[in-house]
Amino acid sequence: MKRKHKALLIFVIALIWTIFDQSKLPEEIELENYQVLKVIDGDTVSISINGEKETLRLIGVDTPETVHPNKPVECFGIEASNYAKDLLSNKIISVEYDQSQGEVDKYGRSLVYIFLPDGRNFNKIMIEEGYAYEYTYGEAYKYQKEFKESQIYAKENKLGLWADNICE
Repeated sequence: MKRKHKALLIFVIALIWTIFDQSKLPEEIELENYQVLKVIDGDTVSISINGEKETLRLIGVDTPETVHPNKPVECFGIEASNYAKDLLSNKIISVEYDQSQGEVDKYGRSLVYIFLPDGRNFNKIMIEEGYAYEYTYGEAYKYQKEFKESQIYAKENKLGLWADNICE
């Protein structure tokens, strides 16, 4: 009898593990590709969709300002903007929307995650390499945990805007 209970318990644990483990697998999402027209700054990009220009705002990311009409250029903003230009200018990218964030922000920019041609999440790269802060506006978002971990990594390794004596 004990063996049957033990076997049943192992089966149930394995079943639960499989269910929870499946939730961690990357979703099979059909992403469309778009041409980058202009990198406005480290967290804002213009792309071409069916010949029309659309402005995108990165979800979960805030870079120091460089083009805000009411704010001065902030520390490490130029570096963040230039790094974004290096990675995105004239590239074909994929975008992913996140229903938890809505479709557009108050300025009419589409809220997205950007994926580079090699499949890497550009939003995460900006945070992980120290060019941006993790930014949560209101609701939690799909990659929030990863982005927060990326910021901790950048801070601990003193990367980019987290480096000693950068923004003092």
